[in-house]
Amino acid sequence: MPTLTRWHLRTGLVCLVLGLLALLLAALPSLAGAWFALGLVPVAIHLLVMGWATQMIFGVAVWMFPRQRGERSFGSPVLGWGAYGALNLGLLLRLVGEPLQASGHRAAALLAASAALQLAAVLAFVLNTWRRVRGT
Repeated sequence: MPTLTRWHLRTGLVCLVLGLLALLLAALPSLAGAWFALGLVPVAIHLLVMGWATQMIFGVAVWMFPRQRGERSFGSPVLGWGAYGALNLGLLLRLVGEPLQASGHRAAALLAASAALQLAAVLAFVLNTWRRVRGT
């Protein structure tokens, strides 16, 4: 199993736990404070969809998609690690930005940067994986 796959899968599992904890805190606003709980719902959704599901898909795809004949690599390490880094930095910015936004602070730039990083991660993943998808 490639190192990048292990990082995606482990980080995805951490995001699953964090996403479920965020949902629990959002459901119990007395624990987190009402303004913070409002920001936790989108954080939880992002952690579960982008952090867990997407990251697990990325990791398994890097590992399992067929390689070109005679090729030993799993794609470009720069694109692969770039996608991993951009996805997780985007998630981290979202984790900070959503509660700030919910509390009345201006976090639009932070949330826009989060979205841009996640889009960059998806594009890097697609570029890195595209030629490994074979036609019949």
